[in-house]
Amino acid sequence: MVRHDRVIWFSIFSSLLGSVVCQNDDLGVKNGYITIKTANVNAKIVRDAQVLASLTPTGDTFDFLPFDLISARAGNGQYHWGDITFRYREEGGNGAWTDGNSAATRKPVTTLTAGAGALAASNMKPTLPTAGPLNITREWLDVSGDLGLRFTIGNTGSSAVEIGSLGFPAEFNSIFTNRPSANTQRLCSLSDPYVGMHAGHIRVSPIRGTGAALVVTPLNGNTPLEAYRNLAEPSYAATAYGSQTFEGFYEWQVLSRAWAENEWAGAQPWNEPSSKTLQPGQTLQFGVRFSVAKGGVRDIDETVRKTGTPVSFGVPGYIVPIGAPAQLFLQANSTLLSVSSEPVESLAIAGLSQGPGGLIITPSPDFWGRSRLTIGYEDGKIQTVHYYVTKPNAEALGDMGRFLTNEQWFNDTADPFGRAYSVMSYDYETKSIVTQDPRVWIAGLSDEGGVGAYLAATSKQAIQPDAEEVSKLEMFIDKVVWGTIQTSDFAVRKSIFYYEPSAVPKYTYSANIDWSSWTSWNVDNAHAIDRAYDYVHVAAAYWSLYRVARAYPELVRSHDWNWYLNQAYSTVIRGMQTDVGYNRLGLMGETVFGEILTDLTREGLTSQVNMLTRSMRSRAAQWDSEEVPYGSEMAWDSTGQEGVYYWAKYFGFTNTITKTVNSVLGYVPTVPHWGWNGNARRYWDNVYGGKLKRIERQIHHYGSGLNALVLLSAFRDDPSDPYLLHVGYGGTSGPLSNINAAGFASASFHSWPDTLKWDGYSGDYGPGFLGMVLGSGTYVAQHETYGLLAYGGILSASDDLVSVQTTAPVSRRVFIGPLGLSVTVDAGSIRDFSYTNSSGAVSITLTQLPGAPKAAAAVLWIETNDDAVVYRVSSPEASSERLGSRILLSSDGDVVVELTRS
Repeated sequence: MVRHDRVIWFSIFSSLLGSVVCQNDDLGVKNGYITIKTANVNAKIVRDAQVLASLTPTGDTFDFLPFDLISARAGNGQYHWGDITFRYREEGGNGAWTDGNSAATRKPVTTLTAGAGALAASNMKPTLPTAGPLNITREWLDVSGDLGLRFTIGNTGSSAVEIGSLGFPAEFNSIFTNRPSANTQRLCSLSDPYVGMHAGHIRVSPIRGTGAALVVTPLNGNTPLEAYRNLAEPSYAATAYGSQTFEGFYEWQVLSRAWAENEWAGAQPWNEPSSKTLQPGQTLQFGVRFSVAKGGVRDIDETVRKTGTPVSFGVPGYIVPIGAPAQLFLQANSTLLSVSSEPVESLAIAGLSQGPGGLIITPSPDFWGRSRLTIGYEDGKIQTVHYYVTKPNAEALGDMGRFLTNEQWFNDTADPFGRAYSVMSYDYETKSIVTQDPRVWIAGLSDEGGVGAYLAATSKQAIQPDAEEVSKLEMFIDKVVWGTIQTSDFAVRKSIFYYEPSAVPKYTYSANIDWSSWTSWNVDNAHAIDRAYDYVHVAAAYWSLYRVARAYPELVRSHDWNWYLNQAYSTVIRGMQTDVGYNRLGLMGETVFGEILTDLTREGLTSQVNMLTRSMRSRAAQWDSEEVPYGSEMAWDSTGQEGVYYWAKYFGFTNTITKTVNSVLGYVPTVPHWGWNGNARRYWDNVYGGKLKRIERQIHHYGSGLNALVLLSAFRDDPSDPYLLHVGYGGTSGPLSNINAAGFASASFHSWPDTLKWDGYSGDYGPGFLGMVLGSGTYVAQHETYGLLAYGGILSASDDLVSVQTTAPVSRRVFIGPLGLSVTVDAGSIRDFSYTNSSGAVSITLTQLPGAPKAAAAVLWIETNDDAVVYRVSSPEASSERLGSRILLSSDGDVVVELTRS
């Protein structure tokens, strides 16, 4: 969610940053480095500070650390691997904690003679003036060819000491500031944590998604990843810490009680905060291990497993609706002893073994929200797996639809901006519609931050229509979209709310809001029609109601299906005109342009098909000629890949297809945590669309649902690669977690440990939900380790027959990987399906969508990966319609459709 004005501002800011090279050399870079080599890595540590400056895989020049910027990161308060932070106090006391921080006021450490297995060693006392009785030594180790970092902490005092915080700052080359896009793609990497205690780790992926990856795992049983704390650093000119081009760094926290009792007291932590007590004369060792995943991102779990760290694999992921059991497969070197959930009985666990079937995780029918599964092993290790339980899919979507069209329904016809009647942005913390915000688009029904509500409300109708909601949304289309948000020539305004008191003299702007920022557009800026991203939202709203009008014609009153489809088409074409900016970039949610083109083709509207095809082809051809075709309003972004991939695939630009899939894999991880699994990299959008405005790793912002479209499509093309499905399904499930028990959908979840809650604004939720609508379904995949799996379904197999009950939020789409077969319907629901491996015969049960209006018929479409393989409907009798098969539905029963392969 970005805007042209921001780019101008950022360009000016970047040029100013570039005029200053660095600050003080408190690290002692001028005194050189100590080179370390193991079988798997080459490293450099700064001689004076003995912190890590460079880390490359053996035989490779790719550096996971920002060594090229070391002189700009040599000041006090700038963190590196090898630094340490802690808090301590005398045991039993309730007094204040004393802070220790090796980066705060640096002094050269005292070099020690390295012991057996150590590559370098130092005593850190000179750079830890507040350490008191704690004596801390640091060693860099060769650990079976990997690099190890070990701290030994001893109590030299006469009293026991409680250590309430212990952290290891984690630095990687995620600094995009002043880098051309090609250099960012070539040099940088992104890291994500698994806050899973002794199974916890950090995974680091090159941003291009290819080449070796890196994992950081516990060195010993004393080093769980208990919390992941954001680090405050001074922001210097050359790197711009805590900005859109440099998110900032975090630290691996082994102990976190001192923070949980103070700065984080109002938050629910991922894991139970703990502390450790050191008796006089006692020492403890902590550390981490750096291992290269030579096979890249797909090799990360296996690399973690080889370090002796427990690994888990959840199907379909870690966002689990009530009534949809999940599987959890465990791989560990030690015997499983116990499994429990917190809150108690929020999850039921069956199959307590490490066998091939894994654990069966079933949400309690009375629970909703975050649940932590705690797994105990015989060797004393504890693993936590983090789940999010939602209401049953249909119920959650129903709640959301009602909330949007009631609580978020704006009907003040005296509004001078013409916003009645509409679904508007909402503040759940104040339980009120956001009618004013200095970021005018949020209250102005345009841009991602202002369309989140209405885009979710309209696209929801495409998968779960509701008569009352459709009626209101038609009113919204006629009274607000067409003629107010959108001009008579199909142009789309950037906002219909603005700040210009002289233009609306009878309107009272809030005196509590600062209206002096560039974000408070006047009427001319707000009504500009030059932002292509805004055209996607309007086109998607029209397309959604076209789908309703086609499948449930009795629900629409204002217009027929042809009108809605033409409005969608005309909006897309208008957005491609030369007076609209950014239309040569991939646009968030523009997969819906492809859906519009598909429906135009099915309707036989040849002229419109040809025009739209020509328009999209020229963009795709341009992207195919670019080294990094993922341009944006921002310096780096994860928004362009979806559109680039869709049209590259449509027109057969194979190099761009491969490059784009890899790019997405570079910033979308998979970890056993609902928040990070499938969570595309976003960290600045709350500044522009959230209530709590800060640069911060966002959990399940709209990037999750949209980038999942790339991976799910790629899996349908290549079902032999289930990694694509595993990551993609995590992303497409993300938008479900944003919907709370009342039906309110938040823009994103705040990941900083002082907050750990959903944002108060609905903001830009809608694009991610649209991604779920376009990508979710039930997928069957064959996994080489875990066998036949169903994502969004409950699978059973007997001899040659495989049966699946669908549980996905979109019950009109199934993909059977072993057959390379995709089946979709436009009405009703696919309740279940089965197939026979030997013959390829498929049986599908169609039924009315529970709780929705009844459809007279459904059109069924079949796609196969192999053009030589043809499926046809052999039963019941079906007529041809829109390049598919029209099948009559029963008003109160099931219809079984048989598909025969030839």
